Amino acid sequence: MNNYLEAFTNAFSGSLSWTWKSIVFDVPWYTNYFWGLLLISLLVWGLEIMFPWRKNQSIFRKDFWLDFFYMFFNFFVFSIIISGFYKILELFFGSFGITVKSLAVVDISKWSMGLQLLVFFIVLDFVQWFTHVLLHKLPVLWNFHKVHHSVKEMGFAAHLRYHWMENVLYKPLKTFGVLILGGFEPEQAFVVHFFAITIGHFNHSNIKITWGPLKYIFNNPVMHLYHHAYTLPKGSYGVNFGISLSLWDYIFKTNYIPEDSGTVRLGFKGDEHFPKGFVKQNLYGFTKDKKHTS
Repeated sequence: MNNYLEAFTNAFSGSLSWTWKSIVFDVPWYTNYFWGLLLISLLVWGLEIMFPWRKNQSIFRKDFWLDFFYMFFNFFVFSIIISGFYKILELFFGSFGITVKSLAVVDISKWSMGLQLLVFFIVLDFVQWFTHVLLHKLPVLWNFHKVHHSVKEMGFAAHLRYHWMENVLYKPLKTFGVLILGGFEPEQAFVVHFFAITIGHFNHSNIKITWGPLKYIFNNPVMHLYHHAYTLPKGSYGVNFGISLSLWDYIFKTNYIPEDSGTVRLGFKGDEHFPKGFVKQNLYGFTKDKKHTS
């Protein structure tokens, strides 16, 4: 028991210390996620202001500050809180002989760095795409994912508005993606993480971008807006599930872009009754509420 408590404490204090060191610039600049997130956010927000897709949308759109708070809460605060629990799980499974090497399908550690990063990016993106599909398809998970779909005006910070339970769901599955790669995360993985943050911010931004022919590979704001559409194709539980890559949607026929005016209504059936504040939204999903339909 003491081992678990010590592991929890060390992981928690380590995550807290790293975040603080990031804030005071005491970590290598290329791994500074705190200021990196802020810089990417300011860049995309600036482009929204200069080149707005929906020109009647305010610079400080509806729920701008709520989403801004979500962004830092989910990316840093909750990650610090939950870090100790993941360390306990690692020790628990290790006691049964289940280690990072035991689930390996392929070991990429000897490959060139460029190939490592590419495979790492593709595998983790597919795992997130699949998890995203489950969030829409399974009612119990959809109740948590409704927080993300409660956005009524799209902007960059909506990228990280999501229920804290999504961290609990995504993290183990992303870890599984690392495990099948021999439990190895490339030394330069920060390149992948920053790239994913940037693509995610652009996907939720008020900027009309399709990336030209690359739209069949990379997700984009036009495609992702229809993921948030109030009205979906008949019989569908969702469309355009891509996180960074759109190719999974084209491969599995879940792509849908009927037009590109940007005027589509966002949300879901019954969202007029959905909680508006941070605390109530993050308590949602644990109690049955007949007012909130799916």
